[in-house]
Amino acid sequence: MSNFHATTIFAIRHDGKSAMAGDGQVTFGNAVVMKHTARKVRKLFNGKVLAGFAGSVADAFTLFELFEGKLVEYNGNIQRAAVELAKKWRTDRVLHKLEALLIVMDHNSLLLISGTGEVIEPDDGILAIGSGGNYALAAGRALKENAGGNLSAKQIAYASLKTASDICVYTNGNIILEELE
Repeated sequence: MSNFHATTIFAIRHDGKSAMAGDGQVTFGNAVVMKHTARKVRKLFNGKVLAGFAGSVADAFTLFELFEGKLVEYNGNIQRAAVELAKKWRTDRVLHKLEALLIVMDHNSLLLISGTGEVIEPDDGILAIGSGGNYALAAGRALKENAGGNLSAKQIAYASLKTASDICVYTNGNIILEELE
């Protein structure tokens, strides 16, 4: 799940709150940072759904549009919208070539969507993707388990992304953080 470079996205559902964080780095190839302040996490469906991407920016924007269209079609049901997007993404000849991963969440669900047809809901309410995803995931799990009662979902998301940015060369400290109230 972390084959895509130049980003880290982390999402958590904790104590009834949902938060997602992403860094702002866009890397061209393996040697050049092209942008420091990209926005890879955003609110969709009138602010009721959070979505973040790792991978090609143009491909991700295409997927955001398609996913939001599915949300409208299925009245905000993100599980149904995710399954329908994954089916279309996997079977469509043009879409199948898109290189990105998506994390989407609302108050009830947290899902990873891929172009190979996976729609995965984690057991522990935490997902991370991108080149720094494993670092952020490890930090988030440790924080939730050991300090969960003292930290909010937003605080855990920020700290997890900060940890990844300190370790991963493809992740920077310009963190965009979104929370569903």
